[in-house]
Order: sequence, then structure tokens, then C-alpha cells
Amino acid sequence: MAGALSRRRRQEDAPYWPGFVDAMAQLLLVITFLLSIFMTAQFLLAREISGQDSALGQLRSQIAELTQLLAMEKSARSEVEANLLALNDDLSAEKMKSTELFASLATENVKGSSASTAISGLQTALDKEKSITSEALAQVELLNQQIAAMRRQIAQLNDILTDAETRNKSSEAQIADLGKRLNSALAQRVQELSRYRSEFFGRLRQILSQRSDILVVGDRFVFQSEVLFAKGEATISPLGQQEMLKLADALKQLEKEIPPDIAWVLRVDGHTDIDAINTVLFKSNWELSSARSIAVVKYLIAQGVAPNHLVAAGFGEFQPLDPGTSEDAKSENRRIELKLTER
Repeated sequence: MAGALSRRRRQEDAPYWPGFVDAMAQLLLVITFLLSIFMTAQFLLAREISGQDSALGQLRSQIAELTQLLAMEKSARSEVEANLLALNDDLSAEKMKSTELFASLATENVKGSSASTAISGLQTALDKEKSITSEALAQVELLNQQIAAMRRQIAQLNDILTDAETRNKSSEAQIADLGKRLNSALAQRVQELSRYRSEFFGRLRQILSQRSDILVVGDRFVFQSEVLFAKGEATISPLGQQEMLKLADALKQLEKEIPPDIAWVLRVDGHTDIDAINTVLFKSNWELSSARSIAVVKYLIAQGVAPNHLVAAGFGEFQPLDPGTSEDAKSENRRIELKLTER
């Protein structure tokens, strides 16, 4: 009975064992699969860690290089800052020198301005001296022309005397005496005209001495144009007529005093400044200066002065007393000149 029970149990337990073995085999396969996955993961993780270590090494190497470069940059920056400080010091020194130079330059400019003023004054004086010298040279030239004319007259007389000598030797003494007398007469006429000219100008000085804008320059009287004319016009103003009336009286008195055989004229010269003119009446400064001198001559004739003792001449802007271009120079050059001379 017991054996039957044992066989029955074995028969009842026999179907479970193969299942258990199969389960264990499947479990082993699962574990093997998991182990293989784990090993693969470990391998991949190890390789990843190795790659990270390599990258980390490269980063460390780059950090080391950057650190070295930073150190070099700091060193270079220190040198640059040192150079910059030195340059700032040099710049400050140069600024101080520049300030000193500007101060010196300002001082020199002040000295230069004073020197320029002095030079300008000297130049003005020199220009006036040159003007006076030009007038003197003009007088010398005129005297030379007069002497040349006298020499030509004397030469003509000598020719006449020589011809007379060839015709009549006996009259040599008379001809020589005639030449002496003629030379003496010519010299006397020149002296007389010079004396009358001196008396005439002396009389005019007394008459016009109260006016500062009427000057005596050499052997001529100089009227500033503003005394007689408005700017750009050739009609004598009422004030100018008063002055010309004084001149006419002096000329009429001179006509009575100078002998008729002395050929003399009063030359009226018109001068303008350098400002060009182009109006209906006057197309140029030549016409304006000539019209002004003619206006003076006509007024003197109207007051009784003989026309054969008057000459009108226009010089435009080409005979200035002052070669400058300032307003004072222009005012000085706008003038009417009166000169007593031979005809």
C-alpha cells in the first residue's frame, strides 16, 4: 500500500521536473542576455569615459596654452602701460614746451606788430620822399628841356651869326655884341619870369594860406579835387568858385605886371585817383581829368583872365603823388595842379 502510494506520488510529480528545467534554462538565457547587455553597456561607457578623458586632456592643454597666452598678454600689457605712462610724461613735457613756445610766439608777434608799424611809418615817409624826389626830377627835366630849348635858340642864333660872319667879316664885333646882348636878354627874361613866378606863388600862399587842403609842391600849387569838385563831377562847386576867384584876381594882377614880350602860361593839370569811371559824361579818368582842368580854365577866362595865358591838361590816374591804394592815397591823388611856366 505504501509502495503503491510511492509510485502514485512519483507518477504525480513526474510532469513538473521538465518544466522546472525549462524554466531554469530560460532564466539562464535571460541572465546571459542581461549580462551581455551589461558588458556591452560597460564597454560603451568605458569608451565614452575614455573619450571624455581625452577631450578633458585637450581642454586642459588648451587652458594651459590660454593661461600662458594670458600671462604673455599681461606682460605685454604691463609693457604697453609703462610705455603709455612714459608717452604721457613726454606729452606733458611737450605741452609745456608748446605753451612756452606759444608764449614766446605771442611776445614775438607783439614785437613784430610794433616793428610792422614802424616799418609802415618809414615806408610812408619813404613814399613821400620818393614823391618829392619825383617832383624834383620832373622840375630838373623841365629845366633841362628849357635849357635845351635855349641852347637850340642859341645854336640857331649862332648859325645866323656864322652866316652873317661869312657874308660880312667886318661886322664880327657887332654880331658878337648882338649875341651877348641876346644871351643877356634871354637870361634876363628867364630871371624875370622866375621872379614873377616867385612873386605869384608868394601872393597865392598869402591868399590861400588858411586852407590845409591846398598845398605848394615844388613849383606848383596843388588843390585837392574836393575843394573844387564833387566826386565824379567836373562842375566847380560854389566853394571852389570862391577859391578860383582869388586865383583869377592874382592872375589878372600878374598879367599887368609881366611885360608882354615874356611868353608865359598858367598850366592847369587835372589828376584823378585809380578808381575807374564810366558814366554818360565821362567814359574814363582821362575825360574826367581833362574836363575838370577845362572847367577851371573856362571859369578863369570868365573872370577876365586872358585865354592865351591858360593851358588845360588831363593826366587821368597816371601821375599819382602817392602810389598806394588806400583812401588817403586816393584822396591825395585827386587834385588840380597849377604851374606858371613858359609857353
